[in-house]
Amino acid sequence: MADDALHVEVVSATGSEWEGEAVQVITRTIDGDIGILPRHAPLLAALVPSATEIVTQDGKREVVAVDGGFISVEDNHVAVIAQYAEVAREISEDVAQRELAAAVKLLEEGDNSEETRRRYNMASAQVKAANKASGQGH
Repeated sequence: MADDALHVEVVSATGSEWEGEAVQVITRTIDGDIGILPRHAPLLAALVPSATEIVTQDGKREVVAVDGGFISVEDNHVAVIAQYAEVAREISEDVAQRELAAAVKLLEEGDNSEETRRRYNMASAQVKAANKASGQGH
């Protein structure tokens, strides 16, 4: 791997969701958005449910929904580790919107169970990733 590239891995509880070489990774930590470029200082940070954007060496954008988790950066290696992760192009935005609405309704009705929060985080991440991949998100 060249010094001007990042090796990126996005891993979920079910396995590797995306892996490859990139020139930039943008994701959201509990402290806000962060951009990772080659030769970034070592970092370990907690993530919030969001859309992680990966810019590949050929200029293509990959967007991956993550329901939280962690990002680790060291020696041009970036690992995004989450309970749930899914590449945006595999997400049905309509299904994600319906799941998010159902989870919000449960939360509003007072169901603050771990399962409902997990559903909310997954659906929220999916909607954000689908929007970002289609150019609608920020």
